[in-house]
Amino acid sequence: MSTTAFTTAIAQARDLLRWCSPLRTELWAARLAADLEPDEVEPFLQQLSEDGRTEAQLTLAALAAVDPAADARPASDTRPTTEARPASDAQPASEAGPTSDTRPASGEGPASHVEPVSGEGSASEVGPVSGGGGRGEAGSQGPEAASAYVRAAGGVVETLPGWVRRMGRVVCEGGWYGKADPYGEQALAALSFRYENGKEPHLLVVAIDQVNGGLAVDAVVEEVKFLDDLDLRAEEPGMVAGRVLDAFELGDRIMGALVTDTLPAVRPVALSRARAVPDLVRPAPDDTISRFRELPDLPGAREAFEKLAEFVGDRPLWWSPARVTQFLTYWLPREAILSEAGIAAMPEVVRAWSRYCGAHPAVLAQVEADAPRLPALMADESLASLGKRIAKNRL
Repeated sequence: MSTTAFTTAIAQARDLLRWCSPLRTELWAARLAADLEPDEVEPFLQQLSEDGRTEAQLTLAALAAVDPAADARPASDTRPTTEARPASDAQPASEAGPTSDTRPASGEGPASHVEPVSGEGSASEVGPVSGGGGRGEAGSQGPEAASAYVRAAGGVVETLPGWVRRMGRVVCEGGWYGKADPYGEQALAALSFRYENGKEPHLLVVAIDQVNGGLAVDAVVEEVKFLDDLDLRAEEPGMVAGRVLDAFELGDRIMGALVTDTLPAVRPVALSRARAVPDLVRPAPDDTISRFRELPDLPGAREAFEKLAEFVGDRPLWWSPARVTQFLTYWLPREAILSEAGIAAMPEVVRAWSRYCGAHPAVLAQVEADAPRLPALMADESLASLGKRIAKNRL
């Protein structure tokens, strides 16, 4: 990091010492770390350690609290893959993945918009800066870089005001999950927190792409009232936090995954917060299918719905006109073996599912356009995959 950048960091840390805000300081440290190249980490930490000023010590403590090198990927399994979803669920070009300007909700600014509360905690507060969760996992810069942040901050917290010790020490107060857009091409996972002293309530919102497999593509930290603008259902925080960690882990396994430019600056705080939630569920399934209670009373309806559930898999919130076409005109003829009753019931099952998923006019219109073709497509054996042909021969 250049001398100018170091000087800027010290000046910003001086302002943070006046704010006395753990949240503002954590978010600042995450953004600061996002601007560091891997080969700049050690020299920057060394420069801070040698500087000795209170501002430098605060910077070391804040970086250790968010531990930017910590990662969602287990150390025992770091093999990347190039596919975000199985080939049998390949999607049309019209449903391409997110672009670099994808946001979890429109018109909202970055995490820095959260206004902190003032007031300094007592120096007698106990407990080191924890960073919120287990740090024994491999980081994107390797375990050496991950431990460097913590090692460099050794002993500095005791020299700083008491409010510094609250960084990373949060209590989760609720969880929410649901669609980010009408067709569920992105899902939103939201968790609300406040610090252990009850101050600075804040909301973490992570956008999880569904089209490309369920990876995290953006995240913001906002005021809790931001939740009022999101149409999300309440869920167990441990389940929501598990989905957040699963989404980040999946993104780490995909080479060249498209995410927003703002994600790296929020990622350490997002991971820290998700890990701080008790009773984590990993992997965390989506229970949208199990809550479906509108199955038509028709022969073959259960059989048809089982195929629909197989198709939507672990991304049931995503139901768009293009996915309707994918299911009725491509996936079913290629992969599914259905009885005549199942084929006959399928249009009504898909209509019921479409109503359950929001009854969007464009989706319902697509069902009406594609459903009449299903019997002929299912009867065309040239459309069947090799796996389907082998399976039929065994019947």
